[in-house]
Amino acid sequence: MLPALPDGDERELESSEEGGGAGEERRPERHGSTYHSLYGYRSCRSSQQGADSGDGSPSSAAAETPSSEHFSLSLLDTNLPAEAETELRSFIAKRLSKGALFEGMGNVASVGLSIPEYKVGCYYCRFEQENLLEMATLDSDINAPAYVVCFLGGSEKGLELYPLELDKYIQSLKIKLDLEQKTLETYVNPYLRSWFENAICPIQRVVQLLQEKLAFLLHAALSYTPVEVKNANERTEEDISRFLAAASLQGLVQEGTMTSLCIAMTEEQHKSMIIDCSGPQPQLHNAGSNRFCEDWMHAFVNGAEGGNPFLFRQILENFKLKAIQDINNLKRFIRQAEMNHYALFKCYMFLKNCGSGDILLKIVKVEHAEMPEARNVVTVLEEFMRETSVA
Repeated sequence: MLPALPDGDERELESSEEGGGAGEERRPERHGSTYHSLYGYRSCRSSQQGADSGDGSPSSAAAETPSSEHFSLSLLDTNLPAEAETELRSFIAKRLSKGALFEGMGNVASVGLSIPEYKVGCYYCRFEQENLLEMATLDSDINAPAYVVCFLGGSEKGLELYPLELDKYIQSLKIKLDLEQKTLETYVNPYLRSWFENAICPIQRVVQLLQEKLAFLLHAALSYTPVEVKNANERTEEDISRFLAAASLQGLVQEGTMTSLCIAMTEEQHKSMIIDCSGPQPQLHNAGSNRFCEDWMHAFVNGAEGGNPFLFRQILENFKLKAIQDINNLKRFIRQAEMNHYALFKCYMFLKNCGSGDILLKIVKVEHAEMPEARNVVTVLEEFMRETSVA
């Protein structure tokens, strides 16, 4: 996740019009084929207590790493060629032996395997089966089944853009896992095969769905406008929800500001933006936009020509970074305007030229609500903006 820039950043970004170009400058990234592997993980303690104790450890018939001092890995499911799978298992074993896999915490690395892509990005995570974890905690003689899952595709830098999405995907995998092979074949295997479509591609699908109308969704994400999706299938609803979550500035601005802004925007508008998918093309109602979001929309639409899902996430992160830069610059100008009138005019010109003055002013208004001098500056700026009808 990109960090918020410090308020003291000396770069004065007077306009956001160059924002779309920031995304286009990145070199498109190949993602090629995608793979997965699921392993049963057994610690040395569980093997010493007896492999036939009924603790759900994978059967010895499965491919298994040579017993080591600490653990063993049993292959449960993969779509990798045999040689590449062995190389991947060796890589994971080395990470485990170094203590580099903590329960429930995903990691990303670049792995060289015997597949057409010389280097491929690999997300890997060790976790325990959720519904038996409490039993293992209560009874020390019971070991909760543990697993290591690997998702391979794109590059290391590409997968590093999706830590929250992939961690959340693992949480859902915990629920689907069961000791019975029937459950593995019916629910788990299809879920593993579709990891790339479900965790990586939602942003790309939303761009393809909305095209030029994407500017309205970007505006809703920045302004915390509620969005309601009607007459759409479940996957489309989830895709739009994930896009809004990814485009949100949550984690990049103060948490108190986020909460207050959400309340303020909800009270002010009283209406959700509606995306109606009943026709051949989505129809949007109660939608707003500005020049900043329209500029970035073009970056997304132009990126769609390459068809690479990682590029869209890179553009989205650049979009959020530029928004944070503009917020921090406006806050700095407001501090200066508390002491001289020229800086007040500077604030006004920045709001006029940045393309997102409507949203920025609302954000700083909430953040400076308890600061009398800054609040007075914001009030004057609101009057200027109303008089000149600058959005």
